[in-house]
Amino acid sequence: MTTWRHTLDRAGIDDPALREAYTAQRRLVARFDRATFLGVRLLLPADLVPDVVAAIAFMHHTDNLLDQDADGDAAFTAFTAWERRVRGALEDGTGGEGGDGDGDRVLRALAHTVSRRPVLGDVVAEYLVAAPADAGWRGFATEADFQAYVDAYSLPAFLLVACLLAPPTGYAGYRAACRTFVEAAQRLDFLEDVTEDLRAARLGIPEDALARHGLTRAGLEHRAPEGDFASLVRDVAATTRRGLADARRLADIVPVPHRPMTRALIDLQGHRLRAAERTGAALLTGPARRPVAAALGTLAGAYAGTLRRSASR
Repeated sequence: MTTWRHTLDRAGIDDPALREAYTAQRRLVARFDRATFLGVRLLLPADLVPDVVAAIAFMHHTDNLLDQDADGDAAFTAFTAWERRVRGALEDGTGGEGGDGDGDRVLRALAHTVSRRPVLGDVVAEYLVAAPADAGWRGFATEADFQAYVDAYSLPAFLLVACLLAPPTGYAGYRAACRTFVEAAQRLDFLEDVTEDLRAARLGIPEDALARHGLTRAGLEHRAPEGDFASLVRDVAATTRRGLADARRLADIVPVPHRPMTRALIDLQGHRLRAAERTGAALLTGPARRPVAAALGTLAGAYAGTLRRSASR
């Protein structure tokens, strides 16, 4: 793995203000999801790393705005102002100055990345249309409602990064494979986040799934489930596992240099899934412990594989 300074050099990012902006995004992404960040640093080509970091940081910054208010009013107000700044930054290519140091750096890195990877500009535009769906949801009556949320928000959000790993042709098939992966990942997120979501007066597990296990949302909200929450966890986990297995075709679609990261990303979700299964009904009292050792093992193995392949060329 190259140093961060050499990574920026390899990407041709020479301007000091831009280097500082990308470095700020590196810190943000590392705090947000250290395992994924480490995978990006270890497994992706160095010249692509700053762009992926900028895309993840933009998504995370926007997500924080949308999550800041349980009633949604402050979130929508903040997002509307942010959307104007994003569109302005992409139009003038500089990131602008909005009186918000963190936001300025996010936009400066994003605008430069779009200039380097124009495909991201179209995906950002799609995401800005989709993003308000993340502020408005409070739950899903049916599985169909959950699927609609995945289409409306989860997939456009994931494509912010996935578009940078895409094959040069066959994007429709790639997008469909991304949809398979992100459905499974979103289902896992909602399972892991049950306690946090209930505190925020929302729930990502559809009510028809609750009913199959004798559960109600009201019962979960009062931490007094009438039915079998452990069986619900097993049911959701089984569906998620099938989705992750189907998503493995992504690694056959992306360009060869992106395959180690793609496989590792799916494997990391598998570790999270197993941790959630082990936690079982206790997810109602708090999230599962992140499987740090397993994640590090997966990344170390994947990195060793890339070194062996490089040495054999």
